[in-house]
Amino acid sequence: MYVKLCGLRTPADVVAAAAAGADAVGFVLSPSVRQVDVGTARRLAREVPPHVLSIGVFRGVAAAEVRRLAEESGVGAVQLHGDYPREAFDEVGASGLPLVRAVSLTAGTDVRVGAYGERMLLLDSPDAGSGHRWDLAALDGARPSGQWLLAGGLGVDDVAEAVARARPWGVDVSSGIEVTRGVKDHGLMREFVAAARAARG
Repeated sequence: MYVKLCGLRTPADVVAAAAAGADAVGFVLSPSVRQVDVGTARRLAREVPPHVLSIGVFRGVAAAEVRRLAEESGVGAVQLHGDYPREAFDEVGASGLPLVRAVSLTAGTDVRVGAYGERMLLLDSPDAGSGHRWDLAALDGARPSGQWLLAGGLGVDDVAEAVARARPWGVDVSSGIEVTRGVKDHGLMREFVAAARAARG
């Protein structure tokens, strides 16, 4: 079970995430309560051990600016969150950085992993970062295959149920590992990774 811990903001968060066994960490570089500036992201990315993927997370930022910020911050991959066209993925992907396509599931969502040139697909709540769950029944008949992550309202107490229902390749969490909005709880990080891995068995 691949586990991404998102919205990290401090070096201590990065150290705790790696110690908890996270496969990837996310730094938000667009407007959000969890946003960090490019200098902070660069410092955080330096703290990430080689076996953990650092991902710059962008929403509503033009592709050219995404590419600039990603390159300046030194992240290992880019997550484009929301209604980015295929051309944006092409432009950002020209940097050579692996891509994550993060979208909410609608009737028109292309759930083929790699359809936009991305390495991973992330299916999130329509209200990203809110901690709100979405109806996993929507996956019936539209379940991706391959490297896709489930996100949206996951926490220590419900990740096992969600994994059993959705059968994702991985999971992503942000608000579910916070003590207050935007502030990570390192104990919850450990518990979440353990619960997610135990759910897959």
